[in-house]
Amino acid sequence: MDLIETLYAGAVPYLWSWSFAFIFMTVVEMLVPRGRQPLRTRLPGLAFWAIWLPVSALVQAGFTRLWVAAGIEPLLTLPLGFHWTGAAALVLAPIAAAILYDFFFYWCHRFQHRFLWRFHAVHHSIRDLNSVNAYHHITEPLIQTVLILIPASLIVSEAGATSAVVTVFLYLHGAFIHSPTRYHLGAGRLGLVDNRFHRIHHSLEPRHFDTNFGAFTTLWDRVFGTAHFPAAEEWPDCGIAEAGPPRTVGEWLAFPYRLGRDPAADRAAGNESSALEPQPR
Repeated sequence: MDLIETLYAGAVPYLWSWSFAFIFMTVVEMLVPRGRQPLRTRLPGLAFWAIWLPVSALVQAGFTRLWVAAGIEPLLTLPLGFHWTGAAALVLAPIAAAILYDFFFYWCHRFQHRFLWRFHAVHHSIRDLNSVNAYHHITEPLIQTVLILIPASLIVSEAGATSAVVTVFLYLHGAFIHSPTRYHLGAGRLGLVDNRFHRIHHSLEPRHFDTNFGAFTTLWDRVFGTAHFPAAEEWPDCGIAEAGPPRTVGEWLAFPYRLGRDPAADRAAGNESSALEPQPR
């Protein structure tokens, strides 16, 4: 019972936070759209998230409990508490922690493109990209646990308390970067990823491949030479050539195993071409 209560306590805030982010950003997308985005295009995404979010929440909560029980101590402590800034630490500390976390996400993301493309391609197959249609394959929580949570857990930052406002902002930002709305961050993308910067990463155009891997900050893309800052009207079509997006839960779950194996189905999904093997991006 104690285990169930612990998992439940860790999962519920995560589920509510993402639900709020999806609802809020969908309203923004409908009010200030960039291109046509019918509500019906979001239905598959809602079905996939309804399965993915509880799985992800439970994996994260279970990992946290296991790590604490194992007594594994961090190897490095970083002074990211910003205690000297007073009340501003409530904003600065979690943002600094998010930038650090994004370092691990950046390299996890690059690893997925190079070695785990069949699984990550689910996310890139989406053509009607929006905050709800930004789903991942069901294996993503396990992959991120190994490639992000475990190495990140070996570093502790003096982040202190996180304000509710900043927590909501971080979840909203995760939904916003996939959002087809006319709102964007302008010059602010020199520091933070926005929807125009991240859309380049989902582009069908080969010249955009292997760029803009960061999800929170553009810092790591700039440091490691993978940044592509879009021109004023650069808004490419999204998707991949070798497969269309999954339309049912069954297709979503089986996507990595059918990718590139059914050219007729791929063409029927609206693709101009199909490949025998998935192409790393």
